[in-house]
Amino acid sequence: MSDELPPPPDIARDVFTGDAWDRAQAYAELLAGPGVVRGLLGPREVPRIWDRHLLNCAVVAEAIPQDVHLVDIGSGAGLPGVVLAIVRPDLTVTLLEPLLRRTVFLEECVETLKLGNVEVLRGRAEELHGKRQFDVAVARAVAPLDRLLTWSMALLPEGGELIAMKGERAAEELAAAEPRLKALGVRSAELVTVGRGKVEPPATLVRVVAGRAPEQKRRRRRR
Repeated sequence: MSDELPPPPDIARDVFTGDAWDRAQAYAELLAGPGVVRGLLGPREVPRIWDRHLLNCAVVAEAIPQDVHLVDIGSGAGLPGVVLAIVRPDLTVTLLEPLLRRTVFLEECVETLKLGNVEVLRGRAEELHGKRQFDVAVARAVAPLDRLLTWSMALLPEGGELIAMKGERAAEELAAAEPRLKALGVRSAELVTVGRGKVEPPATLVRVVAGRAPEQKRRRRRR
């Protein structure tokens, strides 16, 4: 194990169960080693890999339905997409990332961890508009919510969900995105707290359920 990588906290055993335990430990090593060397994770983050990154991403699984196809927008080093694939083998996960050096790392992670439920796709969310759809979109530290809405809603069917990890600024970003939410005709938008008793503080998410934009509704009525 890396000299800087701390041992996993006890609660990690309750979050990563069965085969997920060995995969989570192996992924932590990948992040602390090649992930840092290649600049995907800062060296100062290594002592916080378990608490701030792996566990904080794993608890997002509480907000995700069973057996869905999920896209991780701007996956970076695989947070949260790789973690969700580890902890929830029922999910089909697409890691969407535009930068080559990151997609190479992600492909290595998928191969090393033997994640048969994951595909790595190089590209930007807007490039997939009209080409691919997913049941759920997730994102962590990618962009402000109003911009993230523009990227993600076109990838979701009506009733599909965006799960954005926003932390302490979640309420502020949700309020600021109100005009965009209305323009996109979303069904609902709310704050969701996950990870109580597992991470401190609990993780705060913004969950947006896709609807039909007003312009689309008008076109549908004319038919």
